[in-house]
Amino acid sequence: MTKPLQKTAAVIVAAGRGTRAGPGAPKQWRPLAGKRVIDWTLAAFETHPDIDEIVLVLHPDDLVHAKSLPGKHVSGGATRDASVRNGLEALAQGDTTHVLIHDVARAGIDPDTITAVITALQNGATGAAPALPVTDALWHGNKGAVSGTQDREGLFRAQTPQGFDFTSILKAHRAHVGGAADDVEIARAAGIDVAITEGRETNMKITTADDFGRLEHHLRGTMDIRLGNGFDVHAFEDGDHVILCGARIPHNKALKGHSDADVGMHAVTDAIYGALAQGDIGRHFPPSDMKWKGADSRIFLEHAVQLASDTGFKIANIDCTLICERPKIGPHAPAMITRMANIMGLDENRVSIKATTSETLGFTGREEGIAAIATATLVTK
Repeated sequence: MTKPLQKTAAVIVAAGRGTRAGPGAPKQWRPLAGKRVIDWTLAAFETHPDIDEIVLVLHPDDLVHAKSLPGKHVSGGATRDASVRNGLEALAQGDTTHVLIHDVARAGIDPDTITAVITALQNGATGAAPALPVTDALWHGNKGAVSGTQDREGLFRAQTPQGFDFTSILKAHRAHVGGAADDVEIARAAGIDVAITEGRETNMKITTADDFGRLEHHLRGTMDIRLGNGFDVHAFEDGDHVILCGARIPHNKALKGHSDADVGMHAVTDAIYGALAQGDIGRHFPPSDMKWKGADSRIFLEHAVQLASDTGFKIANIDCTLICERPKIGPHAPAMITRMANIMGLDENRVSIKATTSETLGFTGREEGIAAIATATLVTK
């Protein structure tokens, strides 16, 4: 018997104003570890292999600012449960079988937590949600003093995403009279059993201004930063121009090499390979292979950039220094930066190309060739 197809959607609730987070924009739009809060949250669901569709529930005032964001966009309601229902109704005419409902302010959500909820649903649970057992002592308080204690046995701190059989939770929301702490409360009022999956401390909800710093520490702590350097030298030969960082520069000599001898682009390429611990150009494009004779060095740089992306990294910045007496690099540096940035898919303010002389010392000082040194910084995507 064929197993029925399952389609899992994520409803991201992002319509709140977050006044407890202090003055400024609503918390979902504030910066956090190099992105906005909403970008971290959406990325976790957009890249998860088991999420088939995203519905983003936004405050009506924010719809115009969110055109570049993924998913289907719908307006939120006056309360959280009203916003969730709007998100669910946006899926009602489709073929969704399961839905995960997540608070946008939990920007530290990780793939394993999402997977655990989906797995519980796929294994037959009508509802499932992550939680952490309460480990601190609990008190009752009155007028600033402890008035009693509370047994913590069997108590959990609820998190999201909270996942459900889609038809069941839509029916529960339609029948709900309004007002609820979360969707588990609405589900239980409708008689839906909810399994508890493993939560994580890093799946914290940003509520106050201090929470931004705590979550940023976690997000930046998971980033892998790589540095690599590259060095290359090419001698002069007869010619009327040189190719440096992709720019053709008139000169009374040319650079000698197996490819187009772009010494600057070669140094940058080797810096990227070095950051990845992937050797140098010669490993990937052996000079003994005649098909690379006279090749455009862009081929090598594009390969290094793609290799970085394929292994989970993006280029943060590039710094390249060309060492020569002549030709003069300064007038051509802007064109070089534009060319290199275009090849690597970077903003031009992340590409530095500069030059220095060796004060007439050594082979560069004697104008026998050009050297280049480069540094590349790679970070996890």
